[in-house]
Amino acid sequence: MTAPRKPADRHPKKPHAATTDWSAVAAWYDNLVGEEGSEYQREVVLPGVLRLLACRAGERVLDVACGQGVLCRLLHAAGVKVTGVDAAEPLIKLARERSDKAVRYSVGDARSLGALPALTPGFDAAACVLAIQNIDPMKPVFEGVAKLLRPGGRFVMAMMHPCFRGPKQTHWGWDESKGVQYRRVDRYLLPRREPIVTHPGKDPTGYTWTFHRPVQSYAAALGESGLLIDRIEEWTSHKVSTSGPRAGAENRTRKEIPMFMAIRAVKASLDEPRP
Repeated sequence: MTAPRKPADRHPKKPHAATTDWSAVAAWYDNLVGEEGSEYQREVVLPGVLRLLACRAGERVLDVACGQGVLCRLLHAAGVKVTGVDAAEPLIKLARERSDKAVRYSVGDARSLGALPALTPGFDAAACVLAIQNIDPMKPVFEGVAKLLRPGGRFVMAMMHPCFRGPKQTHWGWDESKGVQYRRVDRYLLPRREPIVTHPGKDPTGYTWTFHRPVQSYAAALGESGLLIDRIEEWTSHKVSTSGPRAGAENRTRKEIPMFMAIRAVKASLDEPRP
């Protein structure tokens, strides 16, 4: 009796530690985000990140996986000395073209921040906006950030909410009997990776990777890197339904089920023991 065959992997094989930068889809991503960020970034994510960073003029701030430099430009406008790093050279090129020369940009892997000669320790704060879920493994990112921050420096990370926005495993549903909209979650706790098609309907072979992890994985990796969480926020959509029989239910659900999650962590002092 022969052993049953394992089901074929529907997606191309790719090591988790391989490069997952967005060089190959830079034009698509730039069209999506543009100079000032997407609608969700402008209305929800960036205001929240800036508030949690709480930067003062003159502080040094590192933007990890900075893309086209949207956050960098906002920080520069606030008088911050900002440095952006991204592994995608085409995105760094766009960032330089759109930014003041005082904003420093470097091409580099977020998992090897210590190897970048342009970066020296002593940053007051660091951020990673809607990018950590596209980087694997993530712990080297946190370790690199911790080494570059001064003691007491803060790190703010924003992502799609891992509980309710798992790629291909969470969906909206409608309960006709109760007249409520709900969020269905099919998978959550086990880490996984999923390909995200970048040109839906045009080029299904173009994709990037996203890596799902539960909240506890982020908390553990941060703590083991010497970054202690002091704030977690969950952000809902800013959109409002104004018409249709389900408008009220849709608006209630938007207020209840967050779309994004943000974590702020602080670098432990040199004399403070790790947990």
